[in-house]
Order: sequence, then structure tokens, then C-alpha cells
Amino acid sequence: MSANLEAKKNAVEEIKNLINNSKSVVLVDYRGITVSQDTAFRKTLRENNVVYKVIKNTIFKKACEQLGITGLDESLNGTTAFAFGLEDETTAPRMVKKATKDYSTLTIKAGLSNGKALSESEVNVLASIPGKEQLVAQLLYVLNAPVASLARAFKAIAEK
Repeated sequence: MSANLEAKKNAVEEIKNLINNSKSVVLVDYRGITVSQDTAFRKTLRENNVVYKVIKNTIFKKACEQLGITGLDESLNGTTAFAFGLEDETTAPRMVKKATKDYSTLTIKAGLSNGKALSESEVNVLASIPGKEQLVAQLLYVLNAPVASLARAFKAIAEK
């Protein structure tokens, strides 16, 4: 077997592992982004536990075929980078969506979540969901509100 073929097989296996370990994947068209913008973007993603890689479309397509993932073929053309969200389903889409506002040349092509291909609009919807910490805080606020209201009512009665 040639060294090049072996390297491609290893790359496909690496991508399959990344896809399996990711909660979501966002396909990004990075055409036109400057090196300094890309460096800042990568730093932000790393800080949020998102792996960002530029991968050949054919390698990613092969990994998807082997995992039984369909529906991304039309998005896998041109310049494509991949943001793999390792912690939760919303981090990678949210970070990429924010970057598309900061750097107008970045665009979201498509995405993947739980082995299902997502369109650009579905990735944008996923990006609009707050992060896990914010959702937990909102839940705790909602659960605490009736108790806090009752405590205020008792306090008002006691002061009379």
C-alpha cells in the first residue's frame, strides 16, 4: 500500500473519531478571511472546546459515507473548514454564527448534529439556543420564582 493511501485512510479514521466524539459539526466557508482574523477565530474556538480544522472535502465525505451520514454532498465543495463542538450541541454553531457577524467573509454552509445533516437555517436555529450554563440558570430562576414570591408574601404579612 502506498504511503499516500495510508495517510488518507488515517485521516478518514481521525475525522470519523472527531465526528463520533462531537455533539455537533458546522461546515464553514472561510474564503476571504485574513490570517489574523483566522488566528483570533481559532483561539476563540479553542477556548470554548471547539476543534476547528480545514479538511479536504473528499476525506470528510468518505468519513461520512463510512458512518452512514448523508445529505452533506452539496455543501462539500469549495473551501470548507469544520468546527467540531465537543461539549454540547450549541457551542460550535453559536461560536461560528458569532464569527460570521464579526467576519463578513465567513459563511455557514451546513452542519451535523447527532448524525443528522443540518441545513444552514437549521444550524442558525441551533446557534440561537442559549448555552448549557445559561439554560440551567434560567431553569433555576423559574424553579426559584414561586418560592421567592411566597417568601416575600410571608415577609409582608409578618411586617403588618
